[in-house]
Amino acid sequence: MNIALIGYGKMGKIIEEIAISRGHTIVAKSNSQNPIESINFSNVDVAIEFTAPHFAVNHIKHCISNHTPVIVGTTAWNEELDFVKEIVHQNSGSLLYASNFSIGVNIFFDINRRLAQLMEGKSEYLPSVQEIHHKQKIDAPSGTAVSIANDMLVENEDYSSWIHNENVAPKVQKGQIAVTSFREDGVPGTHIVDYTSEIDTIEIKHIAHNRKGFGLGAVIAAEWIVGKKGVFTMQDVIKL
Repeated sequence: MNIALIGYGKMGKIIEEIAISRGHTIVAKSNSQNPIESINFSNVDVAIEFTAPHFAVNHIKHCISNHTPVIVGTTAWNEELDFVKEIVHQNSGSLLYASNFSIGVNIFFDINRRLAQLMEGKSEYLPSVQEIHHKQKIDAPSGTAVSIANDMLVENEDYSSWIHNENVAPKVQKGQIAVTSFREDGVPGTHIVDYTSEIDTIEIKHIAHNRKGFGLGAVIAAEWIVGKKGVFTMQDVIKL
C-alpha cells in the first residue's frame, strides 16, 4: 500500500517506521516546507494526517478532492465535522477520524461507556475525568478526554454537561462532570475516569507507555479503510 504522510513530525516519523515494517511504502511526505499541494496523489492509496487543528479541514478537503481515503489523527477540529461529512458524502469519499488511534484506548472507550451506564441513578458517586500529557501538547482537554466525557453524557442521563480546568479540578454543580488537564514532562498520555463516594472510589485508567500505539492504530486504520466509502471512526475498525 502506498501511503502519503500529511504531517511529518514525531507522529509522522513513528507512523513511517511502523508502516514500512508492515510492508507499506511511504510515497509522499507533507510538512511546512512541503505543503500538501505539492503532493502527486496519482499513486497514493491512502493519506494519514497528523498536523494541527487549523490545517486539518483543508487537508481533508484536499485528499477527498483527489479521491484519496484519509486517516485523520488531528484533534480539536470537530466543530466542522458536519461540514466535512457533507464533503465526504458529496464526493463519495473515505474518511476515518479518531481522537485516539490506540487500540487500547478504543477498548477503554467501550469500558467507559458501559461503566457510565452502570452508574446511572447512583447519585452518591461524583464522576470525574483526568488527562495527563507532555508539555508540548497544544489542546486541552485532550481530544481523548473530550470523547470520554461526551460518551459519559450520552450513556448516563444523570449527567448534563462537563466542565474543564487545568491543574486543579473545577468546581461542579449537580449533573456536571469535572474534567482536569495536567501537563508534565515525558508523559505520552494518561486518562483516568473515576466515580467517588464517601464510601469508595471506582476507577478505570489507560496509560500509554509511548506513542507507538497511536502510530500502529493509524496504520491499521489505513489498511482497513481501503476500498470503503463513507465516514468512519476507530470503533468501526476494532469491532470487526
